Amino acid sequence: MALPTGGKTARGSLSTIFSLMPYLWPKNETALRVRLVLASIAMLLAKIATVYVPILYSHAVDRLAHKSPGDVILVPAALIIAYAGVRIASASFAELRDAIFAAVQMRASRVVARQTFEHLHGLSMRFHLDRQTGGLSNIILRGTLGIQNVLRLATFNVIPTIIELLLTVGILWHLFNFWYALITFGAVGCYMGFTFAFTAWRTKFRRAMNETDNEAQTKAIDSLINFETVKYFGNEAHESARFDESLARYEKASVKSQVSLNALNIGQAAIISVALGIMMLMAANGVAHHNLSVGKFVLVNTYLMQLYIPLNMLGFVYFSLNQGLVDMEQMFSLLRVRHEITDKPSAKVIPPQGPPAEVRFENVRFSYDPDRLILENISFTIPPGHKVAVVGPTGSGKSTLSRLLFRFYDVTSGAVRIDGADIRDLTQHSLRAAIGVVPQDTVLFNDSIYYNIAYGKPGATTAEIEQAARLAQIHDFITRLPQGYKTKVGERGLKLSGGEKQRVAIARTILKNPRILILDEATSALDTATEQEISAALRSVSHDRTTLVIAHRLSTITDADEILVLREGEIVERGGHAGLLAQDGVYAAMWAAQAELDDAAASIGIDPLQLQNSVSEPAE
Repeated sequence: MALPTGGKTARGSLSTIFSLMPYLWPKNETALRVRLVLASIAMLLAKIATVYVPILYSHAVDRLAHKSPGDVILVPAALIIAYAGVRIASASFAELRDAIFAAVQMRASRVVARQTFEHLHGLSMRFHLDRQTGGLSNIILRGTLGIQNVLRLATFNVIPTIIELLLTVGILWHLFNFWYALITFGAVGCYMGFTFAFTAWRTKFRRAMNETDNEAQTKAIDSLINFETVKYFGNEAHESARFDESLARYEKASVKSQVSLNALNIGQAAIISVALGIMMLMAANGVAHHNLSVGKFVLVNTYLMQLYIPLNMLGFVYFSLNQGLVDMEQMFSLLRVRHEITDKPSAKVIPPQGPPAEVRFENVRFSYDPDRLILENISFTIPPGHKVAVVGPTGSGKSTLSRLLFRFYDVTSGAVRIDGADIRDLTQHSLRAAIGVVPQDTVLFNDSIYYNIAYGKPGATTAEIEQAARLAQIHDFITRLPQGYKTKVGERGLKLSGGEKQRVAIARTILKNPRILILDEATSALDTATEQEISAALRSVSHDRTTLVIAHRLSTITDADEILVLREGEIVERGGHAGLLAQDGVYAAMWAAQAELDDAAASIGIDPLQLQNSVSEPAE
């Protein structure tokens, strides 16, 4: 994701800061608003106490230097006690500010992170197919930390330093003269100007670090997720080289960032040291001509040294702020990505459970890209409680039908209707709650079997989950495992076999209890014996439901009420199994081809599905 560079940086940072403001003063959060006000008061009191410390110190020095018989002990002692008390007050108010503001800071970062996460789930499938998950998760993580850093540094360093500077300049002008105040203000101005300009130049190195870090993390996650594939092809060295290539670019950008930071620190030290030398010479000259007391000389030195401490951190603070703003900018950029699929203001809600629904495709035309048509003039109806199967070669658009029904995409023209209502007029949540799917490639969460089945109905009871598992014919298998339902399935469910994963998918769909069921080539990757067992479970789950079957194995859909034959995005044949065979057309040829494969597999003693899956087909 491209970030603004050069002259756009300031405007981008300002926009990012303004984007953060509503989270610091949240609506309907009176407690957080009170905390923000109290933290601001504590910050102001801490700085007032801080700038008063050198004055008490200077008075104590003057009293000791004069050595008046009446106040050698009592008055300096009282001043020293007051000095200690004010320092305690300064530190206490600063810590109180931090403690009060912590809740505001953490709530803001939490709310932004949650909204970004929810926004990403609301974006279209097209967006996620064009992005890499590792990079997105990294942006959210760094953006959340960026918010915490910006709020902490701005509240605890930048704003207090500005307040202290203004108070110090005013006191120096009042106690000494205009030149002391001017030199202090000028030195700090030069310091800040140099810091900001130099750090703005250095920001490009941080951006380069972010980009290469995203790239490295994405490659690492992608490689580890595809652990088996890496092993199959013996490409460990290749994956290591790809990962190291990104790390090398990160290393180069990081070194440049560190060297430029060292140069920045040298320039900052030079500006402050020159100003400090000039101020000390002026104060020493005043003491020599009896215009200033020794206490005032100490006062000037103390103020400058006291001001130098937060200023010395300003370079780091500003750089960290810039880093945080860059990280936040990426996250807020995600929030500004518009949703491709949205609910209409008048969208209606359909009940997720109830009698089977009617599904109708009316003259549907669809393309993922303008120059590649996927579906053309698709029309069919699935009456309530009926089963319609769709068959055809890979790339014919079968799976696209299920994506359109789920409204992962909107049709280019035509309409998809449920019980007569255009799905574009329904809320996405209620639409998807009414549809259950058993996909060809079941991907499970890296959690327990119990969690993965319960995902079909969060909050389901143990009895409901076990009953769903029984209907999916997997309960007995689960109970034989050492940890039973608590057994972890591993990354993407890799600890389970294909048939076991399919049964878990069927169980959670049964638990969801949808009105409409989609079986998306749910048995095409299984062996014949497992396919027969899974098919029995699928017949159970599809009973009394409106079912759309996307089939690879024709033997699994012979009982369908209607079979649609798709080729190059168009329905070329339709009818029942026997009727299509009698037509002696495309379906009959597909049936004959599969029969030949089955016979060939039987003759050499292998599973027919193993042989069929080894036959290459046109890529989708």
